[in-house]
Amino acid sequence: MSAVASEKTMTINLGPQHPATHGVLRVVLELDGETIIKATPHLGYLHTGIEKTAESKLYYKVIPMTDRMDYLSPMSNNLGFVLAVEKLLGIEVPEKVKFARVLLSEITRLNSHIVWLGTHALDVGAMSMLLYTFRERELIMDVYEAVSGQRMMSTYFRIGGLAYDLPLDFDEKIKKILKIFPEKLKDYERLLSKNRIWIKRLTGIGTLTAEEALDLSLTGPLLRSTGVNYDVRKAQPYSGYEKFDFDVPLGKNGDCYDRYLIRIEEMRQSLKIIKQALDGMPEGPYCADVPGVVLPPKPKVLTEMEALIYHFKIITEGFKVPAGSYYQAIESPKGELGFYMVSDGSAKPYRMRVRPPSFINLQALEPMVRGALVADVITCIGSIDIVLGEVDR
Repeated sequence: MSAVASEKTMTINLGPQHPATHGVLRVVLELDGETIIKATPHLGYLHTGIEKTAESKLYYKVIPMTDRMDYLSPMSNNLGFVLAVEKLLGIEVPEKVKFARVLLSEITRLNSHIVWLGTHALDVGAMSMLLYTFRERELIMDVYEAVSGQRMMSTYFRIGGLAYDLPLDFDEKIKKILKIFPEKLKDYERLLSKNRIWIKRLTGIGTLTAEEALDLSLTGPLLRSTGVNYDVRKAQPYSGYEKFDFDVPLGKNGDCYDRYLIRIEEMRQSLKIIKQALDGMPEGPYCADVPGVVLPPKPKVLTEMEALIYHFKIITEGFKVPAGSYYQAIESPKGELGFYMVSDGSAKPYRMRVRPPSFINLQALEPMVRGALVADVITCIGSIDIVLGEVDR
């Protein structure tokens, strides 16, 4: 659909039903020929009301909703929420829980980046990559299914620990990923990094300076592509990240090609963290011992009256959280994901405010595409890596 906006420019809609916008995103483009004068994103087509709905839910019932904000990063979303509530409750989880959460959060980063790589390559014409990346993604889905019983909406992290202990074949599945992924990453680079079409479509496109990125509060690979060294895992370590050795990849040019290189290297760094977490995984319980807040293990529920009563009361009434507020940030695959929780002392959040990286990073689209061609908009949207469920939460 198009309309003449003036004698010299034309206004067209890109989306909201366009496959390359990665969801129901509508971008109104003002064009002079094929050159973009202005780009205005319009949101709200997928508004879920997750933040407001959380105020009517018991704390533990909010966790499944966080899965759905970003369907490619469910465990990262779980982690941000449960850490914020645990801080309000003053709960310290066992070391095994910290290691498992770090390992599975990095598995989630692999999941998000590998889907990004396949779909982004498809956007710019390299269809085979989608088939290869979704083949490797099955290894990650196997891990999700093994620990939680679900391939996508895992809801595996709980306030005070994990939903269940790690399965017996967990180590075997992780070792398979550690063995296969490094070679596959090399294959991806052989296919794309020196491909003339790939280079022409990404190099010098969607360029941002460090000053622009900081002014827009960008985070994640979008910010780091400009050379700014900011990663929440290093700047404000959580869940034991300070114990792990890894590098933060940085770009030089701030363009779409740098973002591709950074996400490839981030996958390598995630594999490095996963190996450390697997090798150093301590023995111990999979949840904290906090009666009245953390569900007792199932065997105890079946054999001990006190455990049965705690289970019943937590499921039906929840648990009260001391009045106060806390902000917890984590480094999700797309950037800084923050949960600001306000408690009035009841069993339900008084307010939950999310800092979503997709929403904030999307505002970079206008400066990225101004002066570029229409075809470059697709490349730029892909390189931001948005999920509309998180934008319209």
